[in-house]
Amino acid sequence: MSRVAAIQMASGPHVSANLLEVSRLIAQAAADGAKLVVLPEDFALMGSDQDKLKICEREDQGPIQAFLAGQAARHGIWLVGGTVPLFADDPMRVRAACLVYNATGQRVARYDKIHLFDVYLEETGEKYTESLATEAGKSTVALDTPFGRLGLAVCYDLRFPELLRSLVTQSIEIVALPAAFTAITGKAHWEILVRARAIENLCYVVAAAQGGYHLSGRETYGDSMIVDPWGVVLDRLARGAGVVSANLDRKRLQSIRRNFPALEHTRLRCSVVA
Repeated sequence: MSRVAAIQMASGPHVSANLLEVSRLIAQAAADGAKLVVLPEDFALMGSDQDKLKICEREDQGPIQAFLAGQAARHGIWLVGGTVPLFADDPMRVRAACLVYNATGQRVARYDKIHLFDVYLEETGEKYTESLATEAGKSTVALDTPFGRLGLAVCYDLRFPELLRSLVTQSIEIVALPAAFTAITGKAHWEILVRARAIENLCYVVAAAQGGYHLSGRETYGDSMIVDPWGVVLDRLARGAGVVSANLDRKRLQSIRRNFPALEHTRLRCSVVA
């Protein structure tokens, strides 16, 4: 078995303060024995679109990426770095890049968020147009780790079951899900969707969320959780900064998939149109 952790925050507009909080929480997770740690979406900054452009980094360059590599190496952990704003093809937008570092601090994967949050919430009058400042990614990412084969998804991706099913075709056993669900959508759908994705794909989901009130005026839902392949919530944190952790049991996963072979019973396939 391997111990994993999801970190929950209520990040603000100051990168240095956010990274100080992240380092504290990573140290807490590592002290608890976690060997795989997942950070939430926008862990380094929760601010305006212009704020993200100001701190945007080139791939493998910049203080945020150096911080992630250093934390992974210092604690000897695999670290899923939430999302980091990286340069996009469009100079007025960024890529929301989920970066994975191994226990020596080497970057081993990059996933750019595919589904962008362009919605209007009638109940509160909130309007989100993520695509104005973020350029969508195009490819799914799965990789081998010492804990099992890991797939990556970010926040709004959770609402698109075909994305996670495509990861299953790449033999994933764990999904890392950095997120920053709104308070309204989180209350309505977060737990249902996280557990559904775990159940239907017979995999572990490590969901690390923003959770609380932000200086920007935004409120995020939180409820970071780790869910097993049978849909059991192994640990969760409702609100505020903290760490949730649990053991991933690959033998249990394999037993569930063997005895309840729903993935082998798939008869319809989704085709992706570019």
